[in-house]
Amino acid sequence: MKRDLLTILDLSADEIHSLLLKAEQMKKSLQKRRDHFNGNLPGRVLGLIFIKPSTRTRVSFESAMYRLGGDCIFMTPKETQISRDETLADTSRVLSRYVDGLVIRTFAHADVEELARFSTIPIINGLTDQFHPCQVLSDLLTVKEKRGSLENLQVAWVGDGNNVAHSWINAAGVLGFNLVLACPAGYLPDEDVLQRFSGHSSIRVIHDPRQAVASADVIYTDVWASMGQEREAAERRQVFQPYQINADLLAAAPPHAMVFHCLPAHRGDEITDEVIDGPQSVVFDQAENRMHLQMALLDWLLGEAS
Repeated sequence: MKRDLLTILDLSADEIHSLLLKAEQMKKSLQKRRDHFNGNLPGRVLGLIFIKPSTRTRVSFESAMYRLGGDCIFMTPKETQISRDETLADTSRVLSRYVDGLVIRTFAHADVEELARFSTIPIINGLTDQFHPCQVLSDLLTVKEKRGSLENLQVAWVGDGNNVAHSWINAAGVLGFNLVLACPAGYLPDEDVLQRFSGHSSIRVIHDPRQAVASADVIYTDVWASMGQEREAAERRQVFQPYQINADLLAAAPPHAMVFHCLPAHRGDEITDEVIDGPQSVVFDQAENRMHLQMALLDWLLGEAS
């Protein structure tokens, strides 16, 4: 049966834990036998449509697919008939006959939903303005790897209530860990995303970053102006300055707290050099785990679940 990953809500708690376990096993196997890793997807082809540019999402998915024995076809709008107004529905119908799965990275979440509605192959959300599920799933892999488990987890989100924050809210709602989001007024997560979990006392939105990190196992930040918000960058820089992850804020957190950033980082804005390069940062391990989680996801969606 076809399965899609449009948001983390497409997965049950058990499926998330299974994916994390599979990713851990694949990572260990790859590290031991990098030259002789036996992938499960020979002959399979993954299509990637990227309306938004990317480093980590593109390279991690392509590398994951190649390591699993499959191949990739990368597409931008100007290289397809999308640039000439072919509908997403027709694009989805056609590509379903050419490839075995499709990753799309775009602006409107409705575009991902439209592709999924008309496809007969798994559709994976590589990022939209609303959600970034693969990022947060791989972050959970990093938490589990570094901490040992997700039990009694305390996560502090500091900054803009953006697409990654939305996926953290969904993950906390499904898995039940504690999530505190410290965001300035006017930059809170979307109300409809929060409303789904309005009865969950484990998810809170506040304004004070020091209060948010006080008992955190994970301190997470992201850029203050996402793609498409460049004109707001100067204004946002003023608003978000008190939310910078720096040595002073880190001193208000427990000594064991780990610092996460989904990258790319604007060093000196949302995070300082001394923190991102410091001993509590797991940012580059976190980036590596994008590939390992996506290997597990592709193996499941294009192999076991297909």
